[in-house]
Amino acid sequence: MYRLLYRMVLRRVPAEAAHLAAFALIRVFGSVARVPGAAWLLRRWLGPRDPVLRVRALGLDFPGPLGLAAGFDKDARGTRGLAALGFGFVEVGTVTARAQPGNPRPRMFRLTADRALVNRMGFNNAGAAAAAAALGHSRGQSRGQSGGLGGAVVGVNIGKTRAVPDADAAADYAASARAVAAVADYVVVNVSSPNTPGVRDLQAADRLKPVLTAVRSALDASSPARRVPLLVKIAPDLADADVDAVADLALELGLDGIIATNTTVSRDGLASPPAEVTAAGAGGLSGPPLRARALEVLTRLREQAGDRLVLIAAGGIETPDDAWERLRAGATLVQAYTAFVYGGPLWPRRMHAGLARRLRSTAS
Repeated sequence: MYRLLYRMVLRRVPAEAAHLAAFALIRVFGSVARVPGAAWLLRRWLGPRDPVLRVRALGLDFPGPLGLAAGFDKDARGTRGLAALGFGFVEVGTVTARAQPGNPRPRMFRLTADRALVNRMGFNNAGAAAAAAALGHSRGQSRGQSGGLGGAVVGVNIGKTRAVPDADAAADYAASARAVAAVADYVVVNVSSPNTPGVRDLQAADRLKPVLTAVRSALDASSPARRVPLLVKIAPDLADADVDAVADLALELGLDGIIATNTTVSRDGLASPPAEVTAAGAGGLSGPPLRARALEVLTRLREQAGDRLVLIAAGGIETPDDAWERLRAGATLVQAYTAFVYGGPLWPRRMHAGLARRLRSTAS
């Protein structure tokens, strides 16, 4: 039914407008999930209930290994509904220390032949403090209370405010970290978005180190009773040597993990007509075209760091086989965004069901 709705209606609506409409429905769905009886039924129907799916990572219990990547819920206003749809974890953001409108519209485009998206959103969000308030309300003001989130873990992805000079990036990231420390199950430093000038330059080890050090200090000072896990998200476009350098830095600083990967600026190997690709313009490409390189980066990180870092795989994960391939390559968890857009509200349920079959088959 969703595929028919997509073909007949949603694909004819501008991508960002369709996203906003779908997100509004998810928030309504989240309101239903507040009802105790309804919440139980939704968890039974959509949630990852099979014990074989449970994952212990980052000091947290995940009901399932599939999560929603950052970018879908910018301001932490839909976590309840997204958790009710069956995601094992939801990563909100990217949020910045100051509210900002992002890039001019249009800034999101579909490449349907590739089941891909191009976005140049530019970290549009209401600010880290607003996201923290929304997340605190959803989970009962305390990070330790699920507050109707069905056990789903919620991470917060933080980025650099566009108006802040690159020289002040570390302080800007630290300000966001302080704002969300009390309500985030984990925090991700995003230095890999192609849509804010200068952000990707922060992936160089000598520039990344002060950012990560400042964020770690801010989290520890703001959450003295609980160590907030810290990860960094990297681009698929990094050279192999730079991937190795990030892994080495993460180990040196005692980071908890790395997310591999963000969107790509490459347009190689697309099935979409060149005119359509050109019309979409600049921005990060996500979806199946990213699959091969994202897997390469994940494999390289695993070889470089072994099991000393939690690796979260992202980029081109569309089917249970895709997710299973990443888990076998060294990922502890997987997350996606574009496949959810194309697959519809029952996609998380189908993914976890497929993964449960593979896990049980391997165990037998």
